[in-house]
Amino acid sequence: MIHPTAIISTTANVDPSCTIGPYSVVDDHVVLGANCRLAPHVHITGHTTVGEGNVFHTGCVIGDAPQDFKYRDEPTRLRIGDHNIFREQVTVHRSNKLSEDTVIGSHNILMANSHIAHNCSLGDRIIIVNGALIAGHVTIADGALISAHCLVHQFVRIGRFALMQGGSLITKDLAPATVACRFNEICGLNIIGLRRAGVSSVERLELKRLYHHLFRSDQNLTDAVAKAEPLFGSPLALEMLQFIKTSKRGVVMRSGAPDEVESNEE
Repeated sequence: MIHPTAIISTTANVDPSCTIGPYSVVDDHVVLGANCRLAPHVHITGHTTVGEGNVFHTGCVIGDAPQDFKYRDEPTRLRIGDHNIFREQVTVHRSNKLSEDTVIGSHNILMANSHIAHNCSLGDRIIIVNGALIAGHVTIADGALISAHCLVHQFVRIGRFALMQGGSLITKDLAPATVACRFNEICGLNIIGLRRAGVSSVERLELKRLYHHLFRSDQNLTDAVAKAEPLFGSPLALEMLQFIKTSKRGVVMRSGAPDEVESNEE
């Protein structure tokens, strides 16, 4: 199960069921759970703990030091859950301080040449498409989809079921279920993603009404949130309101152009 050209540290903890391909390297302190598969030329390093059933394609570098001038070679950590797929040349860095880990949840897909920087926290069932770059301290909630060649600024939060269109850039928080486009703009709701996640039509319609109230009226956003709180009660609507209220960077807002994707509702 381990190719003779692979290099496995004697202090690494590798489950016997793992498959490790030619010229892969597993360094000191790494923990690999059951049934993980490493293709050729994978490098897993640092204090990295990997759950079961993860797949690392050729050229991945997982758990290397953060690209942060404040980092002083401390034994910081990367934690990875179960059943994730890391495609070719994906890089994920460990955290820059001992008090916080870089965290990848479970059932995520990180496609070729994408990058997850230090101190990021990813939930479950997230898709990061080819070439997307996620800066440090970013939080991405369950079910989000980051399309190809997107850029996410440090300390940004991306809400549950949010979507970024290809090549878009955000420097502010992206509210749950909204669709980012271009530079710091949103253009509707991720209705298709909500359907696929099993969100009911009743809840989708309420979320659409809330979106109109918050982002398509002439109200100040703070005032709009305050007025919306007694009017909307579904879980996703309350989640969106709470997300906006707790934002420290401000949230990505709608441009003056017509929404591009709202017409895909019933």
